[in-house]
Amino acid sequence: MATLPASPSPPWPNPNTNPNLNSIPNPNFHPDQSQTLDFDSLMSPQSHHASTDSPPESPPATPPSLLHLSFNQDHACFAAATDNGFRIYNCDPFRELFRREFGGGGIGHVEMLFRCNILALVGGGSHPQYPPTKVMIWDDHQGTCIGELSFRSPVSGVRLRRDRIIVVVEQKIFVYNFADLKLLHQIETIANPKGLCEVSHLTDSLVLACPGLHKGQIRIEHFSQKRTKFISAHDSRIACFALTLDGQFIATASTKGTLIRIYDAELGTLLQEVRRGANAAEIFSLAFSSTAQWLAVSSDKGTVHVFGLKVNPNVPENENSPGSSSSDAAIAPASSSRSFIKFKGVLPKYFNSEWSVARFHLHEGTQYTVAFGIEKNTVIILGMDGSFYKCQFDPAQGGEMTQLEFHNILMSETAL
Repeated sequence: MATLPASPSPPWPNPNTNPNLNSIPNPNFHPDQSQTLDFDSLMSPQSHHASTDSPPESPPATPPSLLHLSFNQDHACFAAATDNGFRIYNCDPFRELFRREFGGGGIGHVEMLFRCNILALVGGGSHPQYPPTKVMIWDDHQGTCIGELSFRSPVSGVRLRRDRIIVVVEQKIFVYNFADLKLLHQIETIANPKGLCEVSHLTDSLVLACPGLHKGQIRIEHFSQKRTKFISAHDSRIACFALTLDGQFIATASTKGTLIRIYDAELGTLLQEVRRGANAAEIFSLAFSSTAQWLAVSSDKGTVHVFGLKVNPNVPENENSPGSSSSDAAIAPASSSRSFIKFKGVLPKYFNSEWSVARFHLHEGTQYTVAFGIEKNTVIILGMDGSFYKCQFDPAQGGEMTQLEFHNILMSETAL
């Protein structure tokens, strides 16, 4: 059961803001993803570097251990949870924005909400700062937790919207109203130790995707329509999935890790199937580009793939993947797509597979999370070894991506 703390807390910020944002200024909350928050203004005085009159700093301490990495909703920033706190970074240009350290208390998960000062924290590591069964709502403007949600079992995932907090435990998902922490929905799932759950981010609709109750099944809740859709996406268990920001498309991968399938999230129809490889692999992350023109995939094989998609009819023909024609620039109704696949079935399915347009090779075995960068045709890659890569792919020629940047995020200096 989720609870609020018994002790008094500061006034609760209301992220469900009035549509006329200019008429009600709120310095603590920036819900529009096009806006940016001056993170430096959130830093407490002790977070800044010492003045020139201060004693010399002691030698740098051993870098902390990374426990979790996650992008914010528009992939402009990312958060790193460590065994002694958390850090927030800007992607382009790369820069550490600020860090919060808790004197050895670990954070197992930190979830951002675009660029606003409200974050969700879950304790983790060998010495958790907070119980792993609680979600702490952190206001970085005040530098303190302003609310909490408690559960009977460890929290495996958190997702934030401007109007909702979604908490994942092993076999259940809880949906809360952000303004007052009122529990709105509970969803039963199959065992979900990875905390798999994705939500859309349009203000006028809420689409939530999660594992269903059966192996290989995806459940999609269309809350504004009060409708539930089940998709039998794979024969094996679901390993990873991604939802577009508008909740229109969903990409799924199974524990086999050879094929990635893209579905219409409303109708449940299969739109496209792409092949990562012939051998089994663990898929770590999937990410759509902002227009659903491209899909990035990372796996334990140490390769990041970029696939050209043909699911969004709003993407001009010349912006689709190499070799696309006017007949396949957009997926037509599912019946025509299936008939085309059936026609190709005279050859072994492997030879008819759609392969990646571009790829980038990394260290095999390291867990990587991917997203598309703000700059056109760029991919941001985050590694649990502390690596940050910015790469660029050629949509016409394909092939190996070009590395533009590399940083070790654990060795970066905090922002002034």
